[in-house]
Amino acid sequence: MTISGRFVLLLALGVVPIVVAGALAGAASGAPTPASVAAAGGQAAWLMLLAWAALCVGLGAIDLSLAASPRRVALQRELPPRVRLGEAADSHLIVQNLGGRALRAVVRDGWQPSAGVVGANRSRLRIPAGERRRVSLVLVPRRRGDRRVQQVTIRSAGPLGLWSRQATLAAPGVLRVLPPFASRVHLPSRLTRLRELDGRTPILIRGQGTEFDSIREYVRGDDVRSIDWRATARRTDPDAPGGTRLMVRTWRPERDRRIVIVTDTSRTAAARVADEPRLDTAFEASLLLSALASHAGDRVDWLAWDRRVRGRVHGANGAELLAKLVDVMATIDPELIEADWAAVPAQVRRLTSRRALVVLLTGVDSPANAAGLLAMLPQLTSRHLVIVASVADPDAVAASARTEDLDDVYRAAAAERALLDGARVEAAIRRLGAETVSAPPHELPPALADRYLALKAAGRL
Repeated sequence: MTISGRFVLLLALGVVPIVVAGALAGAASGAPTPASVAAAGGQAAWLMLLAWAALCVGLGAIDLSLAASPRRVALQRELPPRVRLGEAADSHLIVQNLGGRALRAVVRDGWQPSAGVVGANRSRLRIPAGERRRVSLVLVPRRRGDRRVQQVTIRSAGPLGLWSRQATLAAPGVLRVLPPFASRVHLPSRLTRLRELDGRTPILIRGQGTEFDSIREYVRGDDVRSIDWRATARRTDPDAPGGTRLMVRTWRPERDRRIVIVTDTSRTAAARVADEPRLDTAFEASLLLSALASHAGDRVDWLAWDRRVRGRVHGANGAELLAKLVDVMATIDPELIEADWAAVPAQVRRLTSRRALVVLLTGVDSPANAAGLLAMLPQLTSRHLVIVASVADPDAVAASARTEDLDDVYRAAAAERALLDGARVEAAIRRLGAETVSAPPHELPPALADRYLALKAAGRL
């Protein structure tokens, strides 16, 4: 049972009859002294107070007895199964009155705060007996993962709205919030470059790689090193008896290559750079690279790792690949533990036995944090082409150039030291045979995609 503001107001209005009753009783008492008049008035006021309180309680009890039961309802949810982070989703709760009285209620849908309910999550309803009403909320989630709701609280009031009956009922629901994949805006331009490499657009320069594509006649501008002399000897020129026509070989970028993306989910992934967790930036880079490699005909495997496998996508292609990736990524959060880099080569061997492009998305800003990575790298570089991609802190770069006062000088010195440590780690990675890609959060996904295209154009995959 709950008490409404109307009941409190009704009790407060009793001041008027109490004062009036006290004044009238004092005036009618005919007492000879003012003290006697006050005593008679006070006694009447107390009697009126008790009578008024009894009246209010009686009205509240009658009102409560006429209120519909909040437990005699049926609840049904309608939710979209998935929504991208930052996008709006409609949550519908259908409330059916199973009782014999009209339900006058306030319904509170108990979504967790990170679900991002727009506006108030309390709705006033009047549902006649046997009918149903729909409660709609707009959700704009603020975090990835499964946003859950477990309970619905219904407060049923009587006709006067003085006292209410309240019950909390179970009505579970789950909305999976997927990574936003904001880096998909870079995909069309990279696909255009990929088609240029593949020779499917009307350009003069054909893509070079290691897979033979076709033989055609030589045209002005072709690389003379591409001339196929055997095919030229077999191709006679009908316009010149005894002559031949020059034939050239064309290539296309390699297809059906293996790409293994390993995303670090250890404590370094929890750090925020430019107000974005490193893990979210790694997810964006993984999604863009996976989409591009899938369009290029390569096979992509993805692994989330710290000391155990947090998520894995293996054997998917095309639209199925991205769908599985965002679904698995949605529920992964950083773990506050150190990464076990020594076990990564074995995890890569489980995914593929062929030579592959292995992309490691991790932080390389500190030699101490990168010690395990550097010790493991020779095992990978001896067999695979390895790229270590990391997020650069733009605030550190800006701080290193600011020397307006003494505090700025100290901050600049600390930022410069951090940048030098990161540069030392990247230099050590390159000495071990791997490549490095480092960029601010919003620039890392396209930078990694560009490095993949450069390797593909050079025939190094």
